[in-house]
Amino acid sequence: MERSVIDRGRRNFLTGRRLSRPDRPRPPWARAASVAAACTGCGACVPACPQGIIALDETGRPALDFSRNDCSFCGACAEACPEPVFDRAIPAFEHRAVIGADCFARRGIVCQSCGDACPESAIRFKARLGGPVLPELATDRCSGCGACVAACPAQAVTVSMPALEAAHA
Repeated sequence: MERSVIDRGRRNFLTGRRLSRPDRPRPPWARAASVAAACTGCGACVPACPQGIIALDETGRPALDFSRNDCSFCGACAEACPEPVFDRAIPAFEHRAVIGADCFARRGIVCQSCGDACPESAIRFKARLGGPVLPELATDRCSGCGACVAACPAQAVTVSMPALEAAHA
């Protein structure tokens, strides 16, 4: 469920302007800069994705929704795009998974769904006394595929963009 965020500054509140959304994850091999510069918003990548995780965002550009499924890195989106948006010479994703405070294991409930779903074994579980094992993410092993996001029953796993992390640090 996506909520609309209102800028509560006086002028923007009275005019109904919304806060700008943080940059959403883009399809594999596409960076925000290349999407902004070259994407025409034709949407050819949307039906090409066999996983059904690509949709056009509020700006008419492709963005990923990992709540449905994960990326299989098939490249169908890149092949369907008529513009120079995709560069398969670069790593597929810049983002990595982040496990939030709503994680069942962190709340004392036994769950290992994210680790079971991770094809790269980037999420492992560390034993602790007096509670269930806790997830630990090896960011160097995370491919950004989103399998853990789709599998998490608590919706505690998200993806984080490195540029956003640096801006909030």
